[in-house]
Amino acid sequence: MTDQQLIYALALQHVPKIGATTAKKLINHCGSAEAVLNEKKSTLLKIDGIGTITIEGLFDKFHLEEAERELQFVRDNNIFAHYFTDDTYPGKLKHCVDGPIVLFQSGNINLKDQPIISIVGARKITTNGIAFCEKLVETLAQFNPVIVSGFAYGTDITAQKAAVRHNLQTIGCLAHGLNQIYPKAHKKYVADIERHGGFYSDFWSTDTFDRNNFLKRNRIIAGLSEATIVIESAEKGGSLVTADIANSYDREVFAVPGRTTDSQSVGCNNLIKFQKAHLLSNPLDIPYLLNWQLEKDEKPVVQKQLFVELEPDEKTIYNYLKEHDKELLDVIAFECGIPSYKLASILLNMELKGVIRPLPGKLFEVI
Repeated sequence: MTDQQLIYALALQHVPKIGATTAKKLINHCGSAEAVLNEKKSTLLKIDGIGTITIEGLFDKFHLEEAERELQFVRDNNIFAHYFTDDTYPGKLKHCVDGPIVLFQSGNINLKDQPIISIVGARKITTNGIAFCEKLVETLAQFNPVIVSGFAYGTDITAQKAAVRHNLQTIGCLAHGLNQIYPKAHKKYVADIERHGGFYSDFWSTDTFDRNNFLKRNRIIAGLSEATIVIESAEKGGSLVTADIANSYDREVFAVPGRTTDSQSVGCNNLIKFQKAHLLSNPLDIPYLLNWQLEKDEKPVVQKQLFVELEPDEKTIYNYLKEHDKELLDVIAFECGIPSYKLASILLNMELKGVIRPLPGKLFEVI
């Protein structure tokens, strides 16, 4: 893409009432961002869903002037600008209708032929959450995934530091322009992150810092990856928003369960309870359910829980599944003589004990 074409794309992105979805609709109709900005207003108003309020200010030359200044900032600071139809634009994000039309990047990111996962969670992560997050990245390192997160306090920085430690690529998705870093305490990690990946943002250097930007940023986190993993979350929080966005993109979501009395586990437990996420008790559930393959036919290190005590009904289910490989929930209930309403909680307990795991389509199998 030429600088001139990029200036028009940036100018379109700069119009306040035109979001990414509308911008793509206009571009698809007119052929390019430049064509949109040179089109007659009357013609644009004939496009389905485009009204006077939407394109108010579209033809103001101010947007082109600001676009030229932003492009100069991009060029002066070795920043990459990816247009949504470019080959360099992240492949999975291309499939998201609200993915930005221009995505900015710093660092050395290479997403070719690598599994990509997002790890999110509470800013006030517990010691148990930190331990699980670090073990998760350590276990998955053998599959060489790209670790995406939001570079925030708590879960985000824990996941990204663990990625660097295990020499994995990691991407921080920022809620502001690439001319600043928030939180400031994380400036010391920037160089390491850019050596092992980098940062993405669709915010300009001139954008005002706003906490609402974090919610907008979350669509990038969810859109980049094939699965989003929630380590910990209170009843409400940005991580749950990211999980909802990932579900809307038809991506997989995993959540780490916790005790019902732990405030930082309420969000994860609810995701699992309302079937918005797979229960994640063993890191190797992720490559199994996502069908990741190791190079050179290497076998992953299996983590099995030893000497697990099972209740009588749990033993019945365990022995049945051991004999029948994998089976549907309703079939298990019928064959084991356990009512479905009771079976669901038993299976959940067995997942927590690490002896069975769920599969897509309400199937279960022994680990």
